[in-house]
Amino acid sequence: MRLAVILGFTALALGSNALYTKQSRKFPEGFVFGTATASYQIEGAWNEDGKSENIWDHITHNKPHVIADQSNGDITADSYHKYKRDVEMMRELGLDAYRFSLSWSRILPSGFTNEINQAGVDFYNNYINEMIKYNIQPMISLYHWDLPQKLQELGGFANPLVVEWFEDYARVAYELFGDRVKDWITFNEPKEVCYHGYGATNLAPQLNSAGVGDYLCAKNLVIAHAKAYHAYNNDFKPSQGGRCGITIAVTSLEPLTDSDEDEAAAEMHRQAEWGLYAEPIFSEQGGFPKEFSERVAAKSKAQGYPRSRLPEFTEEEKAYVKGSADFFGINHYTSRLISANEYKGEHPVPSMYDDIDTGEFVPADWPTSASTWLFQAPNSLYNVLTHMHKRYSGPVLYVTENGWSTGEGLQDDERVQYYRAALEGALDALDEGVRLEKYMAWSLMDNFEWMRGYTERFGLYEVDFTSPERTRTPRKSALVYKHIVANRMIDHNYEPASLDITIDEGY
Repeated sequence: MRLAVILGFTALALGSNALYTKQSRKFPEGFVFGTATASYQIEGAWNEDGKSENIWDHITHNKPHVIADQSNGDITADSYHKYKRDVEMMRELGLDAYRFSLSWSRILPSGFTNEINQAGVDFYNNYINEMIKYNIQPMISLYHWDLPQKLQELGGFANPLVVEWFEDYARVAYELFGDRVKDWITFNEPKEVCYHGYGATNLAPQLNSAGVGDYLCAKNLVIAHAKAYHAYNNDFKPSQGGRCGITIAVTSLEPLTDSDEDEAAAEMHRQAEWGLYAEPIFSEQGGFPKEFSERVAAKSKAQGYPRSRLPEFTEEEKAYVKGSADFFGINHYTSRLISANEYKGEHPVPSMYDDIDTGEFVPADWPTSASTWLFQAPNSLYNVLTHMHKRYSGPVLYVTENGWSTGEGLQDDERVQYYRAALEGALDALDEGVRLEKYMAWSLMDNFEWMRGYTERFGLYEVDFTSPERTRTPRKSALVYKHIVANRMIDHNYEPASLDITIDEGY
């Protein structure tokens, strides 16, 4: 059975990096290396210079107990005041690009376009211009989970009017920054927005409307994405010449065994976890995934609902959404094995996971991180990239996040191992014709990790959150990543002589 094969070769696959025979392989000419962050996680200055409250300000101030260490993002890495140090770190690493997000409530304090906050605009202009000065490509995510609280009080992504609100906001951003920004991401991780925020209590706004609110959010968010894409494509792209896409978190979901039942279960899980957001945009048929839609409709009927809890797309909506992306941004971290019958947990009824009705398994010998959900599986990134390439007929792919969590400390060999294995997988995918163009490591520096506060660290640079200066210090992984970027290849034998890092002459 397939499980035995996976378990038998896991240790070999993970331990083979030091003996890897393909060390001469290089990333292609023009391949873009960068790092990524998000506004609420690094900026701080939560109420300075006209910025209004967002849903994370609201939840951390009103329910601090839901955060693991009862912390918040009021200051975090203080990038609002220390953005020049951020860019200096990008230069130290030799990055080609930097992905960051805009704070909607910093630019539009009311959530609407009636008031544009010039201080917020100035901050982002300064940030972008500092990058441009050193030939670092800015990549902007319009939305990375921090909805203005005033819009949340109007229903947020459960209100279909969010489609108009988001398009209005996107147009302001394109107008203000599109002369210099050539990569636009509408939404970061829609499932995390909708399921974790609306269908559960894992993220703000903690609505916990399982199996209903998350599905309303899903349709509204996908259409909002399409509206923002078409606004750019029709009215800004002709003069600005950029691209607009979306970023979806894609976990590698493989069948536990080689049985037909487990393969069908893995496909059902894929359709629910990321297919709800990818299929309407990238599939040939458009709309929500067929099998999962049928499953929810049948369960909804049995549960006494007059119609499916998963709203349908009209034929006009399907046509409008289909093809609304110039690239597919993939956030990839981890993997799970899926079973039709084994390892099933208890889930609320109704809920997305009850609708899926599958089991999840993680082999004991997959290395674990500081995050309970993050494991290093063999060939994980390769599996995701090749799957998406085949499933959606070869779209342009960006890896917009990929990373590993640790505790505090500068010697992060586990992160180094993770990055090297992931990037070998990226090279394998490129060898097979996958149209991967960019790779963004998560994250440039330690930041506020949502419900986990500051208890988990993803940064190439460690941030001292006890220091008023929020001192940033490179970890071993920063030196290794710098070496990969500079040489366009992975040298598994490279060991930094020290953790001192400098800006290369002429950068």
